[in-house]
Amino acid sequence: MLEIALKLAGVIAAFLLLPLLVGQTEHKLMAHMQGRLGPMHAGRFHGWAQLIADGVKFAQKEDLVPAAADRPVFKLAPAVALVPYLLVLLFIPLGPGDLVGSGLEMGLFVVLALVGIGVLAVLMAGWASANKYTLVGALRAAAQLMAYELPLVLAAASIAVAAGTLNLSGIVEAWHPWWLLWQAPAALIFFIAGLAEIRRPPFDAPVADSELVFGYLTEYAGLRFALLLLAEYAGIVVIAALTSVLFLGGWKGPGPDSLGWLWTLLKTGALSAVVIWLRVAWPRLRVDQIQALCWKGLVPAALGQLVLTTVVALA
Repeated sequence: MLEIALKLAGVIAAFLLLPLLVGQTEHKLMAHMQGRLGPMHAGRFHGWAQLIADGVKFAQKEDLVPAAADRPVFKLAPAVALVPYLLVLLFIPLGPGDLVGSGLEMGLFVVLALVGIGVLAVLMAGWASANKYTLVGALRAAAQLMAYELPLVLAAASIAVAAGTLNLSGIVEAWHPWWLLWQAPAALIFFIAGLAEIRRPPFDAPVADSELVFGYLTEYAGLRFALLLLAEYAGIVVIAALTSVLFLGGWKGPGPDSLGWLWTLLKTGALSAVVIWLRVAWPRLRVDQIQALCWKGLVPAALGQLVLTTVVALA
C-alpha cells in the first residue's frame, strides 16, 4: 500500500509541476524569440515571478457563466479536459523497474484511448457555452481530432509491432538506436498528429482569434479558463513524453540505468521546447490544409510505415 501511495503521489506531483514548468518555459522562450518585454520583468531577475503573477490574475478574475449556457456541462468541461492527461501519466515509465505508476500490458492501448477523450471536453465546452463562435470552434476541433486519431494510432501501432508488445516499458526495453532511422517516419507522424490532438500551433484553427474570438474557450474566465490552459500544457507534456518513450528510447542513454529517469525528462523537455518553437515559427494552417495534411499526407505515410514494419518484423 505504501508503494502504491508513493507512486500516486509522484504522478500527481509530476502532473502539477511539469505543465507549469512548460508554461513558464513558453513565456521565456517566446519572450526571447519575439522580443517580448512583459514576461521578463515580473520579479525582476529574468521574470521569475511571471507564473505566480498569472496564477494570481486568474484567481482574481470573476467566474462568469453565460446566461443561456448549459451550466452543468459548461462547468464540467475543464475537468474532462484535464483528468485524462493525469491518468495517462500513470502509465508512462520514467525509468526501468518500478519507475512507473502502473505497468499495464495493454498500456499503449489505454494511453491512446485516454488521449482521445479530449474531443469530448472540446465539444462540451463549445456546445454548452451557447455561442456560435464557440460551437464553430468545437466542431473544428472535433473534426481535427477525429481525423488525426488515425495517423496517431497507426504510428503507435508501427512501434508496437516492431517491439512485439503493447507494454510501454516493454517497448523501451526492445528499442535499439538504429530504430531512430527505421522508425523515424512513424516518430514524425506521431509527433505531428499529437500536436493536432492538443490543438497546438500550427493546428490551432479551433481557437483562431482572428476568426472565432478564442473558439471554444471564448466564454471561459477565471480559474476554469486557467484549468483549460493547464490541460493544454499537460497535453504537451504527455505527447512529448509518449514520443520520447515510444521512439527515442525513453530512459536509455549514456551512463547507468539509475540515471534513466534523467534521460526521460531531458528528452521530454527537448520535445516540449520544439512544440513551443513551432508556435513562434510556424503560421496557422487553414482548416482545409489541416485536413489535407492528415488524409493526403500522414495517413498514407503511416500506413506505408506500418506495412514496412510488419514485413521487417515477420522476416
